[in-house]
Amino acid sequence: MKFIGITGGVGAGKSTVLAYLEAHCHCKVVLADDLAKSLMEPGSVCYEQICQVLVGRDVFGADGRLDAAKMARVLFSEDDIRSQVNAIVHPAVKQSVVQQVEAERRRGVLDYFFFEAALLIEEHYDRICDELWYIYADEDCRRARLKESRGYTDEKVDAIFASQLPEAVFRQYCQKVIDNQGTPEQTAACLQSILGIGE
Repeated sequence: MKFIGITGGVGAGKSTVLAYLEAHCHCKVVLADDLAKSLMEPGSVCYEQICQVLVGRDVFGADGRLDAAKMARVLFSEDDIRSQVNAIVHPAVKQSVVQQVEAERRRGVLDYFFFEAALLIEEHYDRICDELWYIYADEDCRRARLKESRGYTDEKVDAIFASQLPEAVFRQYCQKVIDNQGTPEQTAACLQSILGIGE
């Protein structure tokens, strides 16, 4: 079983590629964002630590869970708090993924384990993944998608692009590049070539 890290800039279409992979090969797909949320649920590994960091701040919903929107406001406005929360969540996510990969390798059933994360390179997943795959679309394509699908302004898109790694760094670290700015058929053909499968 190959452990593949999937990354790319916002708007590149990582979800579309993962949906294709899930449908066309024997694999498991794990999203870093979803895993992080599960690790911040009450009673889970990160919850108490995060509560201590965020003590006195309005970040909880009526049910006692951490409210994502309230947390986002705090994390984006307070760099120190964001760093502390990341220092709790990111290692826990990595540990959980490694445990899942090891468990799947022991089972010996899957061909691939795909893990999608925006900060794959920054968090050094190149040291534990068999390969990193870069989902590519140029900035004009990504900008148009983000404005259409999410209603983002040009200013918001510019800020997001400025916060992400440049294309050259993605290409430096990733062993495979999936061009996802053309038609779905073109993306599928690229993936079929990489996976060695027919349509």
